[in-house]
Amino acid sequence: MNWLKNILARLYAAYALILFICTMLIMLLPMWLVSRLPSPRNIRYFMALGRGWMHVYMPLIFCPVRRKGVEHFKAKEPYIIVCNHNSMMDVPTTTYAIPGPSKSLAKKEMENTPIWGIMYKVGSVLVNRHDPESRKQSFQEMKQVLSEGIHMLLYPEGTRNKTDQPLKSFYDGAFSLAIETQRPILPAVIFNTRKIMPPGKVFYALPHIIDIHFLTPIRTEGLTTDDLEKLKENVYNTMWQHIAQKQ
Repeated sequence: MNWLKNILARLYAAYALILFICTMLIMLLPMWLVSRLPSPRNIRYFMALGRGWMHVYMPLIFCPVRRKGVEHFKAKEPYIIVCNHNSMMDVPTTTYAIPGPSKSLAKKEMENTPIWGIMYKVGSVLVNRHDPESRKQSFQEMKQVLSEGIHMLLYPEGTRNKTDQPLKSFYDGAFSLAIETQRPILPAVIFNTRKIMPPGKVFYALPHIIDIHFLTPIRTEGLTTDDLEKLKENVYNTMWQHIAQKQ
């Protein structure tokens, strides 16, 4: 029956892609218009539109998103949201689930992508990871995002986790940002997006319920660069243990 499953998975992938393109074309004009507003109003309205879009799109592709722990977000307090990364479905999931506006870190070359470039320029801090100056500039931009009351969403694994382990090792960036700005880290764990888009499969997807859990924020007031490794280990263990408990 594997052959039938493969056919259905590719038909579903085509359905999800076509629906995404159709809904994106509807959203493109209003998202472009709000992108012309000054910061931070542009990202606030932009993400509100994106969240509304995903609230329609995700149920239509039979991937409803269930949220837990939204009460951990305090009004008017920006967080550094640290999230695991299993598939491309993590992006629409976080867009759907995060209350309030947020930005993420993305590759700078994405700004030149037709249509997508508009969304990346507004919804992301862009960085060329191979350029030290670009990395420094992106760090300053992330600090500015937080100072404007916008959440900063970061995937500390760096790339999608294609291993058989719950998490890959973490990079330092999110934790350096938290210590320098003294902003709290809010760990988030996404479940089941790998079941929708399994690693190693091309144009293959299957519908599944998605769960995203926001965990208790970890305060960083008073921490210094000497505490970076301890902070990183604390967040890593918190997320690992939560995944282990739910599997």
